[in-house]
Amino acid sequence: MDALKRTPFYDLYSAFPESRCIDFGGWELPVQFTGIVKEHEAVRQSAGLFDVSHMGEFMVTGAGAEAFIQKMTTNDVTRLTDGGAQYTLMCYPDGGVVDDLLVYRLGEGRYMLVVNASNIDKDFQWLQEHLPSGEDVSLTNVSDETLLLALQGPLAETILATVTTAPLAELKPFHFIERATVCGAEVLLSRTGYTGEDGFEIYAPLNTAETLWNGLLAAGVPHGLTPAGLGARDTLRFEAKLPLYGQELSADITPLEAGMQFFVKLDKEDFIGRGALLQQKAAGLPRRLVGLEMIDRGIPRSHYPVYANGVTIGEVTTGTQSPTLKRNLGLALLDAAYSEIGTEVYVEIRGKQLKSVVVKAPFYKKIQGVKPQ
Repeated sequence: MDALKRTPFYDLYSAFPESRCIDFGGWELPVQFTGIVKEHEAVRQSAGLFDVSHMGEFMVTGAGAEAFIQKMTTNDVTRLTDGGAQYTLMCYPDGGVVDDLLVYRLGEGRYMLVVNASNIDKDFQWLQEHLPSGEDVSLTNVSDETLLLALQGPLAETILATVTTAPLAELKPFHFIERATVCGAEVLLSRTGYTGEDGFEIYAPLNTAETLWNGLLAAGVPHGLTPAGLGARDTLRFEAKLPLYGQELSADITPLEAGMQFFVKLDKEDFIGRGALLQQKAAGLPRRLVGLEMIDRGIPRSHYPVYANGVTIGEVTTGTQSPTLKRNLGLALLDAAYSEIGTEVYVEIRGKQLKSVVVKAPFYKKIQGVKPQ
C-alpha cells in the first residue's frame, strides 16, 4: 500500500491536539483542528485558514496557450485579462466532466490551471493527450513545488492587511496579484475561495510554509481566526452550492445538469464536449441538481436514493445538517420532471422513505453582486 502524501504543513498540525487527519484521495489531511462546526462558524463569522496544498497546479505557456485552453474548457478564456481568474470545466466529448478548475491569466501566453487533487494525474494526462502538435504550447505540472493556503471569512481582508502591503481593497473577486508579499514571503495572492465567503488563496513555494502558516495565524489571533479542515470546507461549500467533483460533477454528470450553465459558453468556438452539450440543451435536460429540505426527521447523505410515487427519480449528491441554518438539507440530482421548487419527494434513509421538499439553492448566499467570470 502506497504511503499517504503529506503537505508541507503536516508537521504544524501537531500544535492542535484535537486535530484529526484522514485519507483524502491519497493525502493525509486534517478533517478538523478544533471541531467541524466550530471551524464552520468561525469562517461564517470571522475567518478560517485552510491548508489546501493537495490541489494541483499546471503551467500552460507559449503563443498557442490561450487557443489550447479555449479548446479544452467550457468558459471563454479570451475574456480574461492579465491578473484575472476564471472558473471553468473540462468535458469529455459526451459532455461528462473531466474536472472543474480555475484558470489564472498571468500574462500573454502564460496561464496557471488549478485542478482538484484527486484528478491531478488524470487531468494532466488528458491535457497532454490533446496538446496540438507543431504549435507553441508547453504544459508543466508544478503541483509538487506549490503550496496553497485559503484564508476565508468576513474578516479575511482585515487579517491579511496586517501582514501585506498589497492593495487588498482594490483587489476584486476573481483577480490576483502575481507577486505580492505576505508575512515576508513572495506569493501569488488571489481573491478566490470555496466557502461562499470573501477570502483569499495564497500560492507560494514549499519553503515558505512555516512562515506563512504561523504568520497568518498570529495575525488572526485578535480576530478569531482558526485553522480549518476538510470537514468545514465541505459544509461551507455545500451551503453555498459549490460543486464537489465526484458528487455534483463527474464523468456521468454534465455541467448543464449540475446547474453550471453560466460557465459553459456554448456560443464560443468549438471546445471538447460542445456538440453533446448543445444537443442536451436542445433536447431538454433529463436531470437537474436541486436543493432538498427534509420534512421528516433524518439527514440526507451522499448516494441516498430519492423517490416519487414509489419510483427512483435520482439520488442525493451531498447532504448534512447545515451548521449555519440548523436544517437538514441536501443537494440531489433528480429527473427534471421533479425539479420544481415545492415538489415533495422521498429520501431513503436507513431503509425508510422520508418526506422532503425541493427548495431553492444555494442555501446560503452572503456576498451580493459578486459573480465569478
